[in-house]
Amino acid sequence: MKRFPSRLAIALMAGFIALPAAAAESLAKVNGIAIPAERAEAMLAEQRAQGAPESQQLKDAVREELIRREVLSQEAANKGLAKKADVQAQMEMAKQAILIRAYLQDFVKNNPVSDADLKKEYDAIKSRMGDKEYKPRHVLVETEDEAKAIIAKLQSGTAFEEVAKDSRDPGSKDRGGDLGWSNPGMFVKPFSDAMVGLEKGKFTTTPVKSDFGYHVIQLDDVRATQAPPFEEVKPQLQQRLQQQKVEKHVIDLRAKAKVE
Repeated sequence: MKRFPSRLAIALMAGFIALPAAAAESLAKVNGIAIPAERAEAMLAEQRAQGAPESQQLKDAVREELIRREVLSQEAANKGLAKKADVQAQMEMAKQAILIRAYLQDFVKNNPVSDADLKKEYDAIKSRMGDKEYKPRHVLVETEDEAKAIIAKLQSGTAFEEVAKDSRDPGSKDRGGDLGWSNPGMFVKPFSDAMVGLEKGKFTTTPVKSDFGYHVIQLDDVRATQAPPFEEVKPQLQQRLQQQKVEKHVIDLRAKAKVE
């Protein structure tokens, strides 16, 4: 599952520098200053969360990275950079980002999305998809007269792939106007209404006007909706609903906060 929110991952790495060295065990000492072992474990946990396999090579790389950070941190402190207001502000923001991420991870852990909620969302999506899928082609032009001229060409026997070359839709004109398998809800209403009213293999004999221009539509095929199995889309549904739950929680907290 995607971690929330992902943008805080960047701030996390910078935040390690600002953590206090208060651990009983140390990873190493740099110029007499101990690097807490907890920092290594925190960084290793981050790498594991991103899919890195546990290995001695990874541990060695983390140790070297922390040593380099400590060297640089000491040099920055020696130059008095830690006392600069802008640097202190950034350090506080990094610390805040870590706390926020920890809070949101705890919220996700304690407020999981139930299987019942996932199934309800799945059924709602299936319902919106309808029971049929359509495979249309179309030509999009700017004026009604252009659309009528295209219809005349089709009625005289010109192939749809040929007239589609004049389409203003760059996404389909090079595919003969083919829009692939779709459900009606994916199109603007004038288009979908005209499409579902066609017989298989027929095209619209009058221009179809939408906010995009004028369409000439041909229906190549119709089939029963083939929704993916619940288990296949369950991870995506879980991610979406969990994100919605987090966003609602943040909005609720913001609404209750006293801001002066």
